[in-house]
Amino acid sequence: MAAAAPSPASEALNLRGNRLFLPVTVNGVTTEAILDSAAEMTFIDEKFARRVGLVSHGDDIARGSGGEQKTRFAEGVTLRAAGVTLAKRTVAVLDLDELSSRLVGEPIRVIVGRELFDAARLEIDIEKGTIRRLSRTTDPSGIRLALGSHAGIENVPVIVEGAAARADLDLGNGSEVLIGKIFADSHALSQPQRIIERKSGGGIGGAINRDVILLSRLEIGGRTFENVRAAIDPLDTAGEVNVGVDILRNFVLVTDFAQHRVWLRGR
Repeated sequence: MAAAAPSPASEALNLRGNRLFLPVTVNGVTTEAILDSAAEMTFIDEKFARRVGLVSHGDDIARGSGGEQKTRFAEGVTLRAAGVTLAKRTVAVLDLDELSSRLVGEPIRVIVGRELFDAARLEIDIEKGTIRRLSRTTDPSGIRLALGSHAGIENVPVIVEGAAARADLDLGNGSEVLIGKIFADSHALSQPQRIIERKSGGGIGGAINRDVILLSRLEIGGRTFENVRAAIDPLDTAGEVNVGVDILRNFVLVTDFAQHRVWLRGR
């Protein structure tokens, strides 16, 4: 049997402010982008868009974890990241100044969304700081989970204090685990005596205040996490649960959105 072709070399994945940054080229211009598996498309800051010659048009609303924000679109854009080339794509163009100052304290020029994950099988090692494209000839090690989908975001099964739930797989979430208000209310997680803090969070769309609780147990990918900080997401669009960098950094993660599966290998 012929040997499988070697996978491309890993590319750098940098963790700053609990956000994941990777190199990206936009129409041949190289910069750095935030990696966000829960973003339905790629977002480009309007000033950087002008710099690379993108022509935006239309008016629409981008809905993020902080609410809504006006956006325009640019077509025919070629992106390259993690060894994957995405040609002739439509991207959202909007002002990322407020998000930049609030989340990372430095300019965010690009947010690479789920089309990167749709295009290839990716191995993501947050602690090691690497991302690479994998061949589909053999399956990786780790616990394989079937992906579901809610509101354009892929999710995996979890158990929250004994209750089965689906958790959005959100590499753009650099804060606490999020619990949707409907799920929190139905499982007595939002009772006043459980609230330990109220803090500001949110991504695109602006800041939003959330109540923070402690989960006694969260089970995912064969691992159990205890005393997990979780913020209750009041938005109607929220899924049951959302897990981000704080939880996923405990695994080597392999995603294959096109084949609706993910592998979690505990570190």
